[in-house]
Amino acid sequence: MNLWELIVALILGIVEGLTEFAPVSSTGHMILVDDLLLHSKELFSPQVANTFKVVIQLGSILAVVIVFKERILSLLGLSKKTRSEAAGETLSLPKIFVGLLPAGITGLLFEDYIDTYLFSVKTVVIGLVLGAILMIIADYVRPKKPKAEMVDQVGYKQALGIGLFQCLGLWPGFSRSGSTIAGGVLLGMSHRAASDFTFIMAVPIMAGASGISLLKNWQYFSFDDLPFFITGFIAAFVVALISIRFFLKLINRIKLVPFAIYRILLAGLIYFLYF
Repeated sequence: MNLWELIVALILGIVEGLTEFAPVSSTGHMILVDDLLLHSKELFSPQVANTFKVVIQLGSILAVVIVFKERILSLLGLSKKTRSEAAGETLSLPKIFVGLLPAGITGLLFEDYIDTYLFSVKTVVIGLVLGAILMIIADYVRPKKPKAEMVDQVGYKQALGIGLFQCLGLWPGFSRSGSTIAGGVLLGMSHRAASDFTFIMAVPIMAGASGISLLKNWQYFSFDDLPFFITGFIAAFVVALISIRFFLKLINRIKLVPFAIYRILLAGLIYFLYF
C-alpha cells in the first residue's frame, strides 16, 4: 500500500461524505472524481474498487446514526420521548416502513435492469438534470405554509408519497436525497422536515443495501488493502458528520434551487469531459 493509494482513499472518502446526503448525486461526483481523475480501478481490481465504495458508504451511514442518535433510540423505544412526542405527535417505525416500502419493492424487482442498463455516464447526466428540474419545481410549487413543519408531524400519506418519490432515486444521478426532499416539500413538508425524514429513512435502506453488497464482495477483502478501506471509511464518516449537520442548518434558509443549479452545472461538466 503506497502513499498515493491512501491519498486516493482519502479523497474518495471526502467526496462520499460531502455528497451522499446532499441533493447533488454522489454517483455523479464519483464519476467525475474517480473515473476521470483518480482511476481507482486502475490501482485495484474492479471488485476491490466497488467494495471500497460500499465501505465508505457505511461511513456516511454511521454519521447519520450519530447525528440522529436520540431520534433513532426513541424510534426503537430506547430513549425518552421527545417534546413533540409528549404533545401527541410522533415519528414512528411504521411510518418509516411505509416510506421504505415503494423503493424497496421497486429495487428488488428491477435491480438487474438498473445495474445492466442505467449505470452509465449518459444516464447519470440525464438523472442529474431531471433531478434538478424536480427540485426547482418543488421550490416554486410548494405550499406556502407547510403541513408538517417538523418530522414528527409527517403523516402516513406523506410517508408513502415520499417513498414513491424515493423510487426516482434508483435512477443513478437522480439522487435519493434530492428526490425525497423535493417530493416531501411538494407533499407539504418543510425543507427541514423532509430532510430529517429522508436521512432517518436512509439508515435502514442504505445499511441493508450496503450489507448485501458487502456480503457479495467479502472474498475481495485482503489484509493488504485494509489501510485503503480504513482511510476511506474514516474520511467519509468525519466529513459526512460535519456536512450533514451543516446541511440541516442551511436547508430551510436556502431551499433547493441552489443545489439544482449546481447539479445542472455538474451535468454540463461531465458531459463536456466525456462527450
